[in-house]
Amino acid sequence: MNFSRTWAITRKEFLHILRDLRSLIMALALPLVMLLLFGYALALDVDRVPTIIYDAARSPESRELIQRFAGSRYFRVIAFADKYQTIEEAIDRGQCLLGVVIPRDYSKRLLSGEEAEVQLLLDGSDSNTASIALGYVNALIQTSSQEIQAKALNRKGQGLLTPPVEARVRVWYNTDLKSRNFIVPGLIAVVMMVIASLLTSLTIAREWEMGTMEQLLSTPLRPAEFILGKMIPYFCIGLLDMLIAVMVGTLIFGVPLRGNTLLLLATACVFLFGALSWGLFLSSLARSQRLAYQLGMLTSFLPAFLLSGFIYAIGNMPKVIQVITYLIPTRYFVTMLKGIFLKGVGVEVLWLEGGMLILYSGLILFLMMRTFKRKVA
Repeated sequence: MNFSRTWAITRKEFLHILRDLRSLIMALALPLVMLLLFGYALALDVDRVPTIIYDAARSPESRELIQRFAGSRYFRVIAFADKYQTIEEAIDRGQCLLGVVIPRDYSKRLLSGEEAEVQLLLDGSDSNTASIALGYVNALIQTSSQEIQAKALNRKGQGLLTPPVEARVRVWYNTDLKSRNFIVPGLIAVVMMVIASLLTSLTIAREWEMGTMEQLLSTPLRPAEFILGKMIPYFCIGLLDMLIAVMVGTLIFGVPLRGNTLLLLATACVFLFGALSWGLFLSSLARSQRLAYQLGMLTSFLPAFLLSGFIYAIGNMPKVIQVITYLIPTRYFVTMLKGIFLKGVGVEVLWLEGGMLILYSGLILFLMMRTFKRKVA
């Protein structure tokens, strides 16, 4: 391999990037826009649930329960109803997610130690949100009922009511239970995959469309020198995008970076090399920039978004889809990013994912070189 010939291609690609300022600005601004858009808009936290309460008991105990709903950050009491129809109409219109009906004998049954019932009406259109909201309601009502019963027994001189089991919860890694801390590291992987594959998917196809590929083939330039020269400029842009994404995640969204920064950089370089190789592979298959761009978007964004474990748990997918996810490199990069960011683990834990990324990058580079040589021939 001749360094001067490789540098000539690298310099040519750098000049092309600098002359096309719109593409350069898009390459640097798109990760920032995607991170801000998805980071703020894509939230899995279920809080401030719109709630309507129908209090048929109108007692001190029912008012205390209502105060618990009003004081909880998980619920937002938007109205009080005087009949069932009001709650039903609000759920039909999408104005509320939860309706709470406190029956007339709520206080009597509760203070006498009997089982007091509270009816919950949930909009099950979004089953995941409804299930989480139901868990919040059950916990709130159970805690409130136990405290009211304990006070009643204490007034009667029967002592305090203590639960048979006391759960002491300790949350590791994401102590605030913020979905943003879970989403942003995975989002960095998705953004890097999309940007890298789209940037390089147009390079070789552009040479064919502009008619400059024949001129390059008439020179002593070797395929490896051509590919490496094409990749270096976009590798630099990809690293810059990676730094921007990490800074946005840590400074703007406050995601903790507990792991080794050098390990994060090394992992990003391996993944970036594989993503750029995939883009060049697609560009060598398609001689049209439009086709190369469409292939790049189809094979980068959708698999990285849906099949990487970025949002949707891979363990909940059908077995066939779980097998397919092993072919998606973003799966391994997402796991490594979450481990480095949130858990602070190192190579001793992430060695398998790192090895799979290296294997993927080498395999794609080999396929890309074979395809490019066959196209040239």
